[in-house]
Amino acid sequence: MPASTDIKRAFSAARILGNGDDRVTLSERELFCLLAQCCSDLAIPPAVSKLPNLSSAPPSGDYYRIPLAWFQTPQAACPSAADLVEGLAACVAKEPDFRLYFQNLATLHKRRLKYQRILSSQPRPTMNQIGPRSLLEFGGVDDGLLASWLVWRKWIFDVDNRAAQEAGYLFEPVLASCLGGEAVGSRNSPVKRLDETGEPTTEGRQIDCYDGESQLAYEFKLRVTIAASGQGRFAEELSFPREARAAGLTPALIVLDPTPSARLDELIAAFHEHGGTHYCGAEAWKHMDEKAGETMAAFLEKYIRPPLTEMAKHEDAWPEALELSWTTDAITIKGKRASYRVPRRG
Repeated sequence: MPASTDIKRAFSAARILGNGDDRVTLSERELFCLLAQCCSDLAIPPAVSKLPNLSSAPPSGDYYRIPLAWFQTPQAACPSAADLVEGLAACVAKEPDFRLYFQNLATLHKRRLKYQRILSSQPRPTMNQIGPRSLLEFGGVDDGLLASWLVWRKWIFDVDNRAAQEAGYLFEPVLASCLGGEAVGSRNSPVKRLDETGEPTTEGRQIDCYDGESQLAYEFKLRVTIAASGQGRFAEELSFPREARAAGLTPALIVLDPTPSARLDELIAAFHEHGGTHYCGAEAWKHMDEKAGETMAAFLEKYIRPPLTEMAKHEDAWPEALELSWTTDAITIKGKRASYRVPRRG
């Protein structure tokens, strides 16, 4: 049976991210490998998709341990786009959430590809940009060392800002989709800011995850600490549950790291004051798994939880000493036990 329009649309959305110079387009080869990865994750045999086996097996069953370049490895029999669409349709017929699973993995892959492009092309800062900053430290440090320090910290600041931006576009929408909802921007949000009298204004508020069926407005937090944000920003967070309740929604707080703090207690109290609920730590993951269903819970466990859990283990460790080097063709970050090479374009 031919693939439906919805399946064709989902496949097209999985292929392309962005437009213009920032556009990322996945090849049939990459999409084939990603679809095979999804089938492997969910134990769906090749006979279901009617697609051939990969002739070049991935170096690991863990997606995060597979180099991005591997997904461009030539395959003896790479299906056409039309065949891949039919294969996707067959997998969706067997497991309805397969489409969302595949789309989320493709989104993750595209964002990772885009960020590698950013690392390889983010311009080196010029002294015209950063030279005046030397007035604050000049004379107290070797001139050459100060120049390098200015360049490194500006470049790192720039790529970290881009990382925050790209992660924001990825993290919350993926979590929202697994919960059966969607991230909603302020322009189209049903939650409006309240004025001093408690009346709603025309200004909307972003919702990390809006579940229209259950009328829930989720707020996601990795962790809430005393030093997490300024008082003004925290006041914004405290006002969200009140404004969500005023819009007829139930506010729900999800905090993935349950580390205690006074501000976490204050935020939880605000949600409960306005008829909301909260889930922290293990309860947060349990709630998301239950809402997601078996297939999308598997996605959370394979692709979202491991990086967050592993990075959290280093929360209280002192950063290890790093050796940074910059040549015409690469930036290299070397630690005590490992190194990271970022190819550069010129």
